[in-house]
Amino acid sequence: MQKLIFTLGLILSGLFSGYILQRIIRNNVTEHDLLLPRLRKFLQRLSILGLMPVSFVGAFWVVPLGDMRISLLPFIGAGIMLSGGVLGLGTAFLLKKSGPQKSVLYCCGSFSNIGSFGGLTSLIFFGETGFALLALYKIFEELVYYGIGFPVARYFRVEGEHLEIRSRVLGLFSDPFFLVASSSFLIGICLNLSGLPRPGAYETLISIFVPVGVFLLLGSIGLGMHFSSVRNYLVEGTAISVIKFIILPLIAGGISWVLGLHEIQNGLPMKIVLIGASMPVAFNALVAASIYDLDLELANSCWLITTCSMFLVLPWLYFLFSLF
Repeated sequence: MQKLIFTLGLILSGLFSGYILQRIIRNNVTEHDLLLPRLRKFLQRLSILGLMPVSFVGAFWVVPLGDMRISLLPFIGAGIMLSGGVLGLGTAFLLKKSGPQKSVLYCCGSFSNIGSFGGLTSLIFFGETGFALLALYKIFEELVYYGIGFPVARYFRVEGEHLEIRSRVLGLFSDPFFLVASSSFLIGICLNLSGLPRPGAYETLISIFVPVGVFLLLGSIGLGMHFSSVRNYLVEGTAISVIKFIILPLIAGGISWVLGLHEIQNGLPMKIVLIGASMPVAFNALVAASIYDLDLELANSCWLITTCSMFLVLPWLYFLFSLF
């Protein structure tokens, strides 16, 4: 129970620290429209490019690789992300949404906050091994987002527009976030296979870097939170919540069971897949909406509704995992 309270407390404090700082800056800084985006980007880069890669390397260094079924986690993760996008798009057609709103609902269905919420939950609930398996689960995340999700979002903005998938995929390999994530994975796996012992202090380092990195990332998200338009998109937000917290976990759990992941390490890989499949809308959905001039209020509302729902989802996961 202490683990659950700590996780929820960190999420709440990170988000609202950022939101309070946003209000202070808006009320006291004349050029707040310039300062806030710069501050958000700085905190995101410090977390994603600075603290989290160190943690990923250390986690991959000691993750057990004995059972080959564990190598299926990245493909399950990619499949769940793509399934969420298809379900989001289906929701948009059912609700008869416009092109830009179809793009937003696709992104909200596909893009999940696996790195910060998922990573923190996996670490607090299951320690370094859980954190490493979650990092393995999300290894194709950037490829799915930038190689597929962003081009699809652009396509439905003006239906029939050329996708330019090739240029988007090639541009992925110069993206610092993709390069750092891939490098962290490769370095950690190489160290794992080398047989070199990991320094004992590394465990302490990870236990500090992950919560601090998540707190900074959540703070950056809080800097851009808006509550005013949520009531206008309750139907869409509820639909995305059903996809994120009911349909995708059921799909992920079924796949995991069929593949026998419940038989490995007391079911830990299956539990990690369920965590990864139960995460809220990622901030990247707002990034795509901003870049392509989509319905930013719809994206913000779906993000906020699903993020607030974590205060129900995490206790449910905690209870579910206690059963097996």
